[in-house]
Amino acid sequence: MMKVAVIGASGRMGQAVLQELIAQGHECAAAIVSEQSSQLGQALDDPRLAGRHYSSGRELEPGSVDVMIDFSLPQALSHNLALAQHLGAPIVVCTTGLADADQDTLAQASQSLPVLYAANTSVGIALMEQLVTLASAGFADADIEILEAHHAAKRDAPSGTALVLGEAAATGRGTTLAQSTAGIRGDGPRQAGSIGFAVLRAADIVGEHSVYLAQTGERIELTHRIRDRQVFARGAVQAAQWLAGQPAGRYKMRDMLDTKALLQRLLHEI
Repeated sequence: MMKVAVIGASGRMGQAVLQELIAQGHECAAAIVSEQSSQLGQALDDPRLAGRHYSSGRELEPGSVDVMIDFSLPQALSHNLALAQHLGAPIVVCTTGLADADQDTLAQASQSLPVLYAANTSVGIALMEQLVTLASAGFADADIEILEAHHAAKRDAPSGTALVLGEAAATGRGTTLAQSTAGIRGDGPRQAGSIGFAVLRAADIVGEHSVYLAQTGERIELTHRIRDRQVFARGAVQAAQWLAGQPAGRYKMRDMLDTKALLQRLLHEI
């Protein structure tokens, strides 16, 4: 059993993580919200978490938390990492929409803490990322386009997951997304070698991502769809369990799954 602090606990994903902790028999060490939150100090609704209140995390002491799961907002990242460092707790950061400066902040924190950053905690997406890299390398002349769809309230676009898939495609081509991105497609002809994005925001779509690799006469389509937000919570808790046993460093979902070793074994057998 782990003692887990959930950051952004009052949000949709925070609530899903709390449910997953209960289902797996782990302890909610803290349900953390911002000090400006209207939920601060209020009791958690679930009777299985009786006696627990939304808090700022200030009451926590080093050693009281085994691992933290962060589903809050980008502007809270520095504060959340500082709290993790104070507690000496590994942290799974699931916040999307991070800027380059935020990535630097993650890198700095990982020098003293185990830090796993995942724009998407679905195990299926972690596997798809590797498939995209392989397909991009093997289908070397194909045009690459990425379509993503999410609910109407999602703040960032393209999604963090779409950008991760774009980076995976660029890696297969021996380049980076920064060098090859066309951003969200607009007017004008397509430039050879570019990676473009299309975005859909509607209703309650949880998350859908498709990568198209197309050349004249044929194409490959890799698609991943989420219909239940609990998938993300389940993956986040799985990542937290794995991260709790790791040394300081920066990790990804694929490190937990060890997909590199899996691909090497499969390619050797082929």
